[in-house]
Amino acid sequence: MAMTSDLNAAYRATTYRVFLPGGLCELRIGVACPALAAWLAAEGYAAWAVITAHNPGSQPAGDARNAERQAQLEGELLEGNYEPYAAENAPDADDWPVEESCFVPDIAVDDACALAADYGQKAIVCGGPDGIPHLRWIEGSEP
Repeated sequence: MAMTSDLNAAYRATTYRVFLPGGLCELRIGVACPALAAWLAAEGYAAWAVITAHNPGSQPAGDARNAERQAQLEGELLEGNYEPYAAENAPDADDWPVEESCFVPDIAVDDACALAADYGQKAIVCGGPDGIPHLRWIEGSEP
């Protein structure tokens, strides 16, 4: 996945599954998720992001390395007083693996981007209280 136009298409052709108390939210870029909006309102959160440590630079990494990096990300989130929830990035195509990720409520977009950049990511999925997921490219990774 070297070309950014291919990356853009791949990110948009992915379902971002978020496992929240009370149920699963399946997110698609630009499509409102009323269940997520309701959960955010009930919990009082205004911002959120989906971040992974898998496959830095959009280059395949081994299962063990991905698991190690993901555990580091989760630890860093907990140390930062965030409450990450389990999530996964499930591509429509069969040519890329499902990636474990974290749904992080109450994180500023700039903080989420900085953290993702630390883990070699090219983009994050983020949004506000309306539950509409947006693709946000990490500076220098824009298509």
